Amino acid sequence: MSRRLPDFALEVYLGEHEFTVRHHLTASDSQSWSVDELLALGDESDRRAFGELSLGYTPTWGTATMRSAIAATYDTLTEADVLVCSGAQEAMFWAMQILVEPGDHAIVSVPNYQSMESVAIATGADISGLALWTGHGSSLQWTLDIDHVKSLLRPNTKLISVNFPNNPTGFVPDLATWLELVELCDRRGIWLYSDEVYRGLELDTTKRLPQAGDLSPRAISLNVMSKAYGLPGLRIGWLACQDRSLLSRLERAKHYTTICNAGPSEFLATLALRNAEAVTARNRRIMHDNLPALQAMMKRCEGIVEWSAPDGGCVMFPRYLGADGVEAFAESLVRERSAVVLPASVYASQLLEIPRDRFRIGMGRANPEEGWAQLEAHLLAAQSR
Repeated sequence: MSRRLPDFALEVYLGEHEFTVRHHLTASDSQSWSVDELLALGDESDRRAFGELSLGYTPTWGTATMRSAIAATYDTLTEADVLVCSGAQEAMFWAMQILVEPGDHAIVSVPNYQSMESVAIATGADISGLALWTGHGSSLQWTLDIDHVKSLLRPNTKLISVNFPNNPTGFVPDLATWLELVELCDRRGIWLYSDEVYRGLELDTTKRLPQAGDLSPRAISLNVMSKAYGLPGLRIGWLACQDRSLLSRLERAKHYTTICNAGPSEFLATLALRNAEAVTARNRRIMHDNLPALQAMMKRCEGIVEWSAPDGGCVMFPRYLGADGVEAFAESLVRERSAVVLPASVYASQLLEIPRDRFRIGMGRANPEEGWAQLEAHLLAAQSR
């Protein structure tokens, strides 16, 4: 890495507020499971095996049972096509460094989770931002424009990096557009890095996209137990790819960070993945149960906020219309209501100017009504000023 990494704005902001406020309204993960709830998905032999688990080192690649359970969530991949990492962050940190280097060109979608952009820039490669929107203000639409992607291509383009369902917007492109992007990367010999950590949380499951790693030998899929599975405390993520030589390079890089993952985390993650549909269905049900109350709140606040439900994932990026601006609104929400949302500034990009009048909220946690009542009261108070 040739440059110093900047502060991670989102994590700095949440570090200041996430564990001190009463109402965490911007959570990007589903409702967490307890250890007992997870073990209840198994049988007595699973519970006995967990109690007898050795707390020794695990394989750097991840245990064979863990990798097999991950591979089972794909249509074409096998255990040998999977590298287990410490969360999604470690996977992204190394992938961005190994896929591009100085002299290369990469395209990164915006808005994004900052490490996708910042680590790529720090490699010394030339990075272009791919705007996932057209229009502005009330006419803004989230989109993936393939013609725009093509306009950004250069002879030395080595990587296109995207995130769908998108954080923070919840946007998911249509299937035809997604397949066109995959085909474009195939044809041009470009790596497609696909952050799919919110896949499985689509309110309309017909909008769920096939995973990039299944579709092309030039594609790498990133996923994690944190979002759709509601298990961020396990710190288990992975990269899935048909190119095993690339995975081998990434495995060697992992020796310099975590070396291996925690055995109890891999055991519990494997158990959750063996019950993947039940786990994600429970989390989608929470979102569906939350949606009517969220819609009603937004309807009552329509003079001060504009919004649309996410295509996928449990976060969205509404537009704030108040004269005080979204940054001041977010600060006063913490101060006066002990509630936190993420203002647009935490998604500021070095590549493109993102819409400044947005804030992120989440809908994946159970029983959000008390917190949403505080958000509604603060929105209505801002509207009356």
